[in-house]
Amino acid sequence: MTENKDKQEDAKQEKPEEELVDQIAEEAEDKAAAEEVTPLSVAEAEINDLRDKLLRAVAETENVRRRSDKEKADAANYAVTNFARDMLSIGDNLHRALQALPDDADLPDSVKNLIEGVKMTDRELHNVFERHGINKIDPHGEPFDHNHHQAMFETETADHPNGTVLQVMQIGYKIKDRLLRPAMVGVSKGGPAKPVEGVDTKA
Repeated sequence: MTENKDKQEDAKQEKPEEELVDQIAEEAEDKAAAEEVTPLSVAEAEINDLRDKLLRAVAETENVRRRSDKEKADAANYAVTNFARDMLSIGDNLHRALQALPDDADLPDSVKNLIEGVKMTDRELHNVFERHGINKIDPHGEPFDHNHHQAMFETETADHPNGTVLQVMQIGYKIKDRLLRPAMVGVSKGGPAKPVEGVDTKA
């Protein structure tokens, strides 16, 4: 009699647990049904994927266009770089010839005409350089700039600020905004320090 009562009580206690399990199972089925793939969800996923691919393709196309434009501009601006660098030696030789010429006071007219022709050739050569964006770097008296100058020697002096270009042994050149050849210079050493902008050195 007592055992039957115990079994009935156990059955009563087990029943709520079974109902709970059934409830969880039903909720899982409902969730699975809610997450069931539908044609609409498939279409939305495909649209999102295509939109992402389109945006990536547009961005890549824009990058290619920009690179192409830059390469085209560089080709237009710097295509003559090697040729211009070779022509600099001709300009140097003309410059040396002009520096070596004697005073033309006692020269015959034929030689004076030759000298004038050399001067005109030198001027025309540099006019052509300028038309193609090739410009001189003649930094005499300017502060030394390692981006455009090449120091060949240093000279001890107290008359010029330290790091001042005192002598230009070979003029440099730029093509557009690129260095074609650095200026070869002699630089001061040991002079007064260069003033710093914004600092009052008189106080």
